[in-house]
Amino acid sequence: MPKEILLQKLLSNQNRQLLPDKEKTQRFIEKLFAFLFNSSGLSKEQLENRYNELQDELNSLILLCSEDQSRVKNFFVQLPAIYDMLLEDARAILNGDPAAKTIEEVISAYPGFFATFVYRMAHLLCREQCILLSRFFTEYAHSKTGIDIHPAAKIGRSFSIDHGTGIVIGETTVIGDYVKIYQGVTLGALNVSKSIASTKRHPTIEDGVVIYAGATILGGSTVVGSGSIIGGNVWLTYSVPANSVVYHKSEVHVKDNNPFPEPLNFVI
Repeated sequence: MPKEILLQKLLSNQNRQLLPDKEKTQRFIEKLFAFLFNSSGLSKEQLENRYNELQDELNSLILLCSEDQSRVKNFFVQLPAIYDMLLEDARAILNGDPAAKTIEEVISAYPGFFATFVYRMAHLLCREQCILLSRFFTEYAHSKTGIDIHPAAKIGRSFSIDHGTGIVIGETTVIGDYVKIYQGVTLGALNVSKSIASTKRHPTIEDGVVIYAGATILGGSTVVGSGSIIGGNVWLTYSVPANSVVYHKSEVHVKDNNPFPEPLNFVI
C-alpha cells in the first residue's frame, strides 16, 4: 500500500510548477561565462552558433517557468550592457587588490568575480519574473564560491568582492556604485517574520562604501552613507551619515599569574 499512497500523492501534485534541471542550469551558466570571457580565436560564425545555442538552452529552461518567449529575447537584448558592467566589476577588483596582476586573472580565477557574474545574470531573470530559475543560478554560485547573493538584490556598477567566502547579501539589499565588500560580510534583515516578506528588510549601501571582513549590517531602514568605511566585525543596525568611519574597538589585557576565567580555561 505505501507505493499506492505515494503515487496518489505525486498525482495530486502534478499541477505544481516543473523544476528546472539543475545540471542543465549549471551547464548553461558555465557556457555563458565561457562565451563572454573565453571566446578568443573563434570566428564570427562560431560565435553566432554559440550565441544561438545559448538562446535555445535558456529558452528550454525558461519554458518550465513561463511560456512567454519574449523573456529570452529580453535577456539577450540586455546582455551587452551587462557585459560592460562585468568588465567594470573586474577592473574594480584589479584596481583594489594589490595581489591581482591582470584583468584576465580576475576574470578566470577570482570567486568574487564569478559570483558577481552569476548574480548579474540571475538578476536579469529575476526582473523577467523567472524567480525559481534565477535562484538556481545564484545557488550554483553559492555552492562554488561560498558567496550568497539573492538575485533580487540591487547592485550598482564597479562592484568589488575581495576574497568573498561567507558573504551574504539579502533579497531587498540596495548597493550603490563603487562599493567594495570583504569576506564574511552579512547584509541581512533584523526580522525574519514571513509577515514582512514583501517589505524592505535589508540595508542600503550608498556609493563608494568599503565594508571590511566580518561586518554585519542589518535592517531595511539602515542606510550606510556614501564614502563610509565599516570596519571588521562591526555589528550595525542603524544608519550612519556619509563619510562615516565605524569600527569595532579591541581591548588588550595583559595576563598575570592568576588562572584564566572559567570560559577560557578549557582544553580540546
